[in-house]
Amino acid sequence: MSDGPHLSTVHADRRDLVFFAVERASTPIIICDPSKDDNPIILANAAFLNLTGYRLDDVIGRNCRFLQGPSTCSQAVRVLHEAVRQARPAEVEILNYRKDGSTFWNRVNLSPAHDEQGGLAYFFASIVDVSIERQASELAREENRILLREVDHRAMNALAIVEGIVRLSRARDAAQYAAAVQRRVQALARTHAYLSERHWRAAPLHELFELQIAPFDASRATFDGPEIHIGAPLVQPLALVLHEMHANAATHGCLSTPQGLLVVRWMPSETGRGFTMVWDEVGGPPPVEPRPSGFGSAMIGAIIRRQLRGRARLNWRPSGLRAEFTVPDVMSEPKSFRIAQD
Repeated sequence: MSDGPHLSTVHADRRDLVFFAVERASTPIIICDPSKDDNPIILANAAFLNLTGYRLDDVIGRNCRFLQGPSTCSQAVRVLHEAVRQARPAEVEILNYRKDGSTFWNRVNLSPAHDEQGGLAYFFASIVDVSIERQASELAREENRILLREVDHRAMNALAIVEGIVRLSRARDAAQYAAAVQRRVQALARTHAYLSERHWRAAPLHELFELQIAPFDASRATFDGPEIHIGAPLVQPLALVLHEMHANAATHGCLSTPQGLLVVRWMPSETGRGFTMVWDEVGGPPPVEPRPSGFGSAMIGAIIRRQLRGRARLNWRPSGLRAEFTVPDVMSEPKSFRIAQD
């Protein structure tokens, strides 16, 4: 009588159980036999066949390199080759090809299996399709690249405007000059922070007015017009124009006296892509042309013409300044970073 199953029978039963489990696993798995020439596949489960589009008789007896194609990374292939040569585990992401020629990103986990004597018996390779994960990662990287370019673009634009402020501001002494530059840079900084909070999306025109009149007396200023959104690239130069107009109204114009009023109206252009704005100051001291001083009507006109591609008309009436600004396209890129006097 036998006192128990022979050792080889136990090993065969265990091997069959492992193969049975692999065949029914939901994860694509292949088993290769390194004792045979070219390390061929001896088992491929249904999940592997479903993923790759091959039939069982297409893969049995072949080395798994048939999954490679023209765009497969040679470095990833070398990693797997060295792992097989050294009989060690490896994990690598590699571009593979299905039977119909379509591609998928494959995260291969290669594991050597040894027998009771420590000899190499099989290689198990589990396969995970990470194509969607890779696409999402690549999309995130591309979005980050776009964001970095956008941030760089906006920073260069802001620095160019600051350069124009420093170069073209005028004052009688150093203290007045420093104060004038500081106020304008602060206006630019407020706008930059506002845009950052909005994630550099288009901004409603009425919010730009509210933002730039905040440091001044807003109780005697009214704004009226339909909802118009200003593209982020144009917000900073337009906001700087509005700040300068408000500052000069508060210093020299209608907001410098208790009875003065500021009335601003805007309407969309005929094309629907831009707007026309009319700025009326009434009740202040008679303006002295040219005004606004310091930053200058020339600079305001330069911003409107050069960066906003529009027109500016300033009329110093005895009753107060009337300004008319036309911006043809509120979603365009600024024409030039550099602000120069004409």
